[in-house]
Amino acid sequence: MDANDLRELQGPLKQRYREDPTTARTPLRASGTFADDGVTATVQTWSGPVRAGLHSATGGDGAEACSGDMLLQAVLACAGVTLRSVATALGVDVRNGRLSAEGWFDARGTLGVSREVPVGVQEIHIVAELDSDADDDQLDRLKALTERYCVVAQSLATVPRLTVRRHPGY
Repeated sequence: MDANDLRELQGPLKQRYREDPTTARTPLRASGTFADDGVTATVQTWSGPVRAGLHSATGGDGAEACSGDMLLQAVLACAGVTLRSVATALGVDVRNGRLSAEGWFDARGTLGVSREVPVGVQEIHIVAELDSDADDDQLDRLKALTERYCVVAQSLATVPRLTVRRHPGY
C-alpha cells in the first residue's frame, strides 16, 4: 500500500467524520469467562481464547498468560500499525522493522502490601528498529506522529473512565 492507496481508503471515512462527527464514535468490545479452576480468566481474542492468570510476582506459576504482558502486546500492536500508517502517509519507506515493549509494575501495589505504591504499570518503553533510508528529521516526525495517533498508547496516557458493574442477573 502506498500513500495514495491509504488516502483513497481513508478519505471517505475522514469526510464522513467531518460531516457527521457522531459516526466517528467507534465501539470496541472484549469478552471473557472464568470458572472454578483457579485464579484465571479466559479472554476471547481475534486468534482464539487466551487464559490469563497471576503473574509470578503475585503468585502465578507462569502457566497462563499475564494480562500485563497482554497490555504491552496491545500497545505494541497499535504502535506498529500506527507507525506503518504514518510512514505510508508521509511517504517514508520502511522496508522492515522490529518492535519491542517493556514495562514495569511494583507488585506491592496490587498485593496490598503498601498503599503508597500505585497499582498498575508505571512505565512503558517501546523500541522500534527500522530498516529505512529515512533521515533523522523524518524518523523524529514518524516517532512523534506515532505517539500522537496510537489509540492504545493515548488511552494509557490520558486514562479513560473505567467502571466495573455487575450484570443484573447476578
